[in-house]
Amino acid sequence: MTIAGTSKLTDTAPAADLYEVINRRRDVRREFTGAEIPEPVLRRVLTAAHSAPSVGLSQPWDFVLVRDEATRRAFREHVLAERSVFASQLDGERAGTFAKIKVEGIAESTLGIAVTYDPGRGAPQVLGRHAIADAGLYSVCLAIQNLWLAATAEGLGVGWVSFYREEFLRRLLGIPSGVRPVAWLCVGPVRSLADVPDLERHGWRQRLPLDDVLHYDKYGNGRSR
Repeated sequence: MTIAGTSKLTDTAPAADLYEVINRRRDVRREFTGAEIPEPVLRRVLTAAHSAPSVGLSQPWDFVLVRDEATRRAFREHVLAERSVFASQLDGERAGTFAKIKVEGIAESTLGIAVTYDPGRGAPQVLGRHAIADAGLYSVCLAIQNLWLAATAEGLGVGWVSFYREEFLRRLLGIPSGVRPVAWLCVGPVRSLADVPDLERHGWRQRLPLDDVLHYDKYGNGRSR
């Protein structure tokens, strides 16, 4: 297969390296060592995040680097309280499975990175956002994915903490009204990355086969037989 302006697509080492990083990426909880991140490595990872595509080149993300222990403790206490709220809604086997799952590595990781979305960045005329209001939010998620893959390639682990209330994190970090906190990422060197993701290993859920989520021409159309 040849695409205009490109050479024939073949299996190359750089491509193999990319797929290896994608497949090795994990949502890290227990494996952090707490060791320092060399500043050049951190800058490369953040530069990769900042290089993400964004609607109308609005670049609506900001990265709050959190090392302060008191701030991290306060956030962890809030997260554990929200974990208890979720746990209280579970019954029987599901409750037992969840009890074994660690949902954060806030204290163990070297660094917390809060990623935010500023819908006012580039406004009011954000090219491409007029029909899809959430396009800017999608852009921030692309930046997070770039950060995650770059961190994995650098030998770092990343854990996305989602057990929090946005308003709490806004107050904790002094995030302006109108700017949305999207993620708290635990980042740092790790002992290793698990071969199997935590939720699969603990039996919470299994990854679907690719063919289960493929549709052809219209939603619901499987592969022709």
